[in-house]
Amino acid sequence: MNHVPHLISDLALILLAAAFVTLLFKWLKQPVVLGYIIAGLLVSPNFTLFPSVTELKSIQIWAEIGVIFMLFSLGLEFSFKKLLKVGSTATITGLFEITCMLLLGFGVGQALAWSKIDSLFLGGIIAISSTTIIFRAFDELNIKTNKFASLVIGVLVIEDLVAVLLLVLLSTVAVSPTVEGSELVGSIVKLLFFLVLWFISGIFLLPTFLKKASRLMSDETTLIVAIGLCLGMVLLAAGVGFSAALGAFIMGSLLAETTHAERIEHVFKPVKDLFGAIFFVSVGMLINPEVLYAHIGPVLAITLAVVLGKLLFVTIGALLSGQPLNHAIQAGTSMAQIGEFSFIIATLGLTLGVTGSFLYPIAVGVSVITTFATPYMIKLADPLYNWLVKHLPQRWTNSLNRYSAGTQQIKAESDWKVVFTAFTQVMVINSVLIVAIILIFKNVIEPVFWISGSVGSFVVALLALAAISPFWWMLTAKKINKPSYTQLWLNKNNRGPIIMLEILRVSIGIILIGVLFVQFFSTAIAFSLAAGIMLIVGFVFSRKLHAFTLRIEKRFYHNLYLRESMQPKSVVSHLLPWDAHLAYVDIEPNSDWLGKPLGALQLREQYGINIAMIERGNQTLMVPGKTERLYPYDRIALIGTDEQITQFKEALAATAVPQTQTLAVSAVALVQFKVNPGFVYLGKSIRESALRERSQGLVVGIERNGQRYLNPESTWVFELDDVVWIVGDESKIKALY
Repeated sequence: MNHVPHLISDLALILLAAAFVTLLFKWLKQPVVLGYIIAGLLVSPNFTLFPSVTELKSIQIWAEIGVIFMLFSLGLEFSFKKLLKVGSTATITGLFEITCMLLLGFGVGQALAWSKIDSLFLGGIIAISSTTIIFRAFDELNIKTNKFASLVIGVLVIEDLVAVLLLVLLSTVAVSPTVEGSELVGSIVKLLFFLVLWFISGIFLLPTFLKKASRLMSDETTLIVAIGLCLGMVLLAAGVGFSAALGAFIMGSLLAETTHAERIEHVFKPVKDLFGAIFFVSVGMLINPEVLYAHIGPVLAITLAVVLGKLLFVTIGALLSGQPLNHAIQAGTSMAQIGEFSFIIATLGLTLGVTGSFLYPIAVGVSVITTFATPYMIKLADPLYNWLVKHLPQRWTNSLNRYSAGTQQIKAESDWKVVFTAFTQVMVINSVLIVAIILIFKNVIEPVFWISGSVGSFVVALLALAAISPFWWMLTAKKINKPSYTQLWLNKNNRGPIIMLEILRVSIGIILIGVLFVQFFSTAIAFSLAAGIMLIVGFVFSRKLHAFTLRIEKRFYHNLYLRESMQPKSVVSHLLPWDAHLAYVDIEPNSDWLGKPLGALQLREQYGINIAMIERGNQTLMVPGKTERLYPYDRIALIGTDEQITQFKEALAATAVPQTQTLAVSAVALVQFKVNPGFVYLGKSIRESALRERSQGLVVGIERNGQRYLNPESTWVFELDDVVWIVGDESKIKALY
């Protein structure tokens, strides 16, 4: 009989165990991730009742591939622009919670008399919640359409990004435990440098490459290209001193900005699921029940720290960001667990050999307990909120309500903020690109250049100058075409600071050209050449450089927004002070409401909700009128509070079983603006303004003199400083103001 390699027999054992255990967990309605971990424990050498895996090192290699593919998949769901859409609320909440949990974890480790490096890794382990477990719990409890869920999703995005940074920082600290502050800052600067470089170059190159190759790409070739790009970035990241996980995450994030993102995510999902399962099984294989039992005290202590710490710090962070108390508590109870990234961080400590062998099984034990407790913690939110309302002093609750309302006021963006941001972007992005080109010519091109000696150095320097010239021109001479810039310049008092900003970026340009020539010549000659070349470029090639830089910018922004331009506009759900938000419901074919006019259903009168949009096949009906009817498989966008939407869904459930979704792509948006003296319809009523007809928008709320009114009557007159909320076509609504 032919001999079967141990790796194949081990893989068969792993997948068979995972299959049976996860089927059992699905039947028990428990998280599948826990099933993988239990399966790993059953086939590990630490559990002798069943056959065990023999080649642990080979399985660990497969598990490392699983980490790479999990981070790549996470990047596909992330995208750099998604972070910008998260908003200040989730950012404040996430950063506050992560900082506090890092400090809490370090403090608990020190209290347990652990080493500083073990305590530091413990802080990272308990700082990151489990995206997989939270999403699954939201699905099972049918609360993905609740308003607080959008806050939790935003905080998870922040946590995932910080977790990637933690992997880099912990790797740096682990290798050199006595690392100085300057070295740590240097590592962070290096990381930011490469992030900007990879983002700019990736957006410029990848969409163009995929567009050119799209006719040749089947599902098979798409998968191969995606995995090849992923592993290529892994090698590049490792080559410059970063982790493989970071490289995979970066490539996933870059591909998420392309029009092929959904297709790549679809064809890659089976690969991610396979290697993800192997990774989580390998997590279970590292559990030693004896070690876990010996450290049952730390497991329980850390579990308590996770549950209470997450509940407290997420709630406080949400309150600081302006969320109402009930939403803050709901977010806090939802995130009281640890998961995937905690295992990755714990694995990192073991791989580097800097953490004790006890830390990994403790992390897994804490994860198992907190994962089982997650659904019950979410259900605890309402009773906890009601208890707090009864026992907190009335002045405290009033203060929280006033603070929450105040943080949601619309504030005009400072002209100085706009101008300073524009200058910063120009200086940082172009400086990074110039430095990267200089490094490439110095370290890659010059060593292999066919002309040696000073002549060769001079030629290489000129070629490098030609390569950086477009970016140098944008750095030193690009006009800030912002209305805010013009507005500030017209005020003579502002011209001094603006001139200083212009001098600063020109100075940076001179320094960078000097840095280029210093690589090949003495300092005196380098800066003399820099000054002379600046004059030549400025007077002789200015027009050509300007035209060329415009083409570069046009291509970059075309690639950056190509995905959005080829899709319907995504929903922008601004947080409303009265808790109204957008949710989506599918109309089943057996509903009693089918064929009836919306006016006859009286949904607004009975449930307080408004229908902002109906999706019917490829047709989109914006703000449908009273005569519009519902048809089978219509997908309707509702606006209302959690209570109103829940009441509506319960009424609909009496005749059908709807499937609700939160994350969806549609043409409807919820937009808010402040009525200023230039508003066209100032002094006119909602009916007289004909906003419904002009913008396909529906006025769903008005705030006036600190009072908020949901669903105002059509006779309401717009007054100065009113804050107006309209749901409908975003571009047409924005054209009004």
